[in-house]
Amino acid sequence: MNLPTETRRALIRQYKEIPRPAGVYAIRNRLDGRIYVGGSLDVEGAMNRARFELNMRSHRSKALVRDWIAHGADHFSFEVVDRVRERKDPDFDRKAELEKLLSLWQEELQCFGANGYNTP
Repeated sequence: MNLPTETRRALIRQYKEIPRPAGVYAIRNRLDGRIYVGGSLDVEGAMNRARFELNMRSHRSKALVRDWIAHGADHFSFEVVDRVRERKDPDFDRKAELEKLLSLWQEELQCFGANGYNTP
């Protein structure tokens, strides 16, 4: 598809202005149920980055990396647990909302200690 240069530039600009979905994601070990819970202002991008880091053995959770190597990628699932609900309110703070949501889900899913891969 050959679009005129100005049209293409306008579409690219419009795409970049759309905020990426922010939210909380989980990486779950399906063998033993251990879980890693993370959050990002670009939740889909964060899951892709985490998968890449695990494949490269450079993820921040060394215990998760060890299990990833030992059991293989097929025994782990990636899922978006929740998304930040966008609001039109000019005082809305996506980052603060994400931090609250992340804290809530980390407590709910008990991703610290023996049940998870997160560190306090």
